[in-house]
Amino acid sequence: MLRNIKLTTQERGVTALTDDVKAVVEESGVQEGLCVICIPHTTAGLTITSFWDPNGFLDLQDEICRLIPTRIDFKHQHDTPQDAAGHVKSSLIGVNLTIPIHQGKLLLGHSQGIYFLEFDGPRKREYFVKVQADGSEG
Repeated sequence: MLRNIKLTTQERGVTALTDDVKAVVEESGVQEGLCVICIPHTTAGLTITSFWDPNGFLDLQDEICRLIPTRIDFKHQHDTPQDAAGHVKSSLIGVNLTIPIHQGKLLLGHSQGIYFLEFDGPRKREYFVKVQADGSEG
């Protein structure tokens, strides 16, 4: 099963995907397998992190920006310096997540959630969720 989900992001925003991804897994009926989340964007990323304190998302984006600041000396400047920095951030953070499914549920920790990280934006974005049963389910 492959599902395409649309979203609108905010500049340097963090968007929760967990509930939508869990719904896709549940709809698939897969009890044992893998869930792959993929974004086809070069200025965004995916992460699994704690959802307990919303300030953690601010800290995450702040630290990513501290490590890879927007600056004018990037060798490639496709659109803007922010776009160039977004490409580096996306490459380092990653655009795919693979999460095991066990007994019909994503194997996430108690306080873990799946998040879309916007490094440019705001934008209209999309992501894909692929649910695949393991070989023993036929």
